[in-house]
Amino acid sequence: MRAGEDARAALCVLCGLPAAGKSTLARALSLRLRRERRWAVGVVAYDDVMPEAFPEEEAAGPLAPSWKALRRELLGCLEGFLRALLHRAPLSAPSGGTGALWGAFTASLQAQGLLRPAPAPEGQAHLLPTPAAAAGPLLLILDDNFYYRSMRLEVYRLARRYSLGFCQLFLDCPLETCLQRNGRRPGALPADTIHLMQGKMEEPNPQKNAWELNSLTVRSATCSPEASPELTGLLLAALENPVTYVEDNVEQKEADRAVCSSSTLHQADQALRRIVSQTMKEAKDACPRPPDLKLLAAALNQLRAGLLRDLRLGGRAGPCSPAPGVPDAVARFQDEKDSLVRKYLSEQH
Repeated sequence: MRAGEDARAALCVLCGLPAAGKSTLARALSLRLRRERRWAVGVVAYDDVMPEAFPEEEAAGPLAPSWKALRRELLGCLEGFLRALLHRAPLSAPSGGTGALWGAFTASLQAQGLLRPAPAPEGQAHLLPTPAAAAGPLLLILDDNFYYRSMRLEVYRLARRYSLGFCQLFLDCPLETCLQRNGRRPGALPADTIHLMQGKMEEPNPQKNAWELNSLTVRSATCSPEASPELTGLLLAALENPVTYVEDNVEQKEADRAVCSSSTLHQADQALRRIVSQTMKEAKDACPRPPDLKLLAAALNQLRAGLLRDLRLGGRAGPCSPAPGVPDAVARFQDEKDSLVRKYLSEQH
């Protein structure tokens, strides 16, 4: 499944607080895309596939060990389906998994018409991707809270491994609305759990993370897929622009960016320290009062710290050589340093 071929596929991550409307949106979106665009659509609802993880694991704290293991296993099931789809081969359960989760996962895909039983030569039934799923385009919607960015990054890596499209849809629903909806559910989560999850929610940040560029935030208590050209555009962009390992090696880019940022800050810090040292040496030669020297030194170091902080938060680190931002920081320091010297070392000194 590559761009330009008949068979295209994408993974869409739905994220947001419990009761934000993710499942309602996923079901409505699936029906609309199947009816209007003839897409093969599958919704993988984490609450349905691994219900034993809720609410006990959530109440005990996010990312409890057994819950993390279930999430990894579910990603393994999803990868197995994608592999079978690519190779037009029978689907097989991942090794070391739980039969209950695998059964729930395959039953969900069968109910949505993405898997069909096929008799094997020895008489045992196997599961095969349906022709509709194999012909595409195929959209798999992953419905979960996904409040940690690392959770969504795992899905991105899976999409990249098989050159699939990837996108994120974040439902930004008010906390009070989520609490009210949750309270009306039969198996309601503890309110403290939702409060805790809100505090840990990491929204998509396309400005900071290149792999999150194909993201859409819906800042509303309700979302209507029938009248959302932005949402349709998000999905089409994901299908038409599959991510690849060579073009989107996100781990290496993140590591390179961190190294370059550290190098830039180090160079700027060293340059500013040299200027502070030289300025203080010249100030001592002017024989000012010791209290004035202390005030000047404190002001210069405060200025240095502020410029370094601006450089760090500005996200200006790019290629390691030359380090952008360092000349600007030095120039700003030189300009403001002169006014500080005049302030603390008056003409009478």
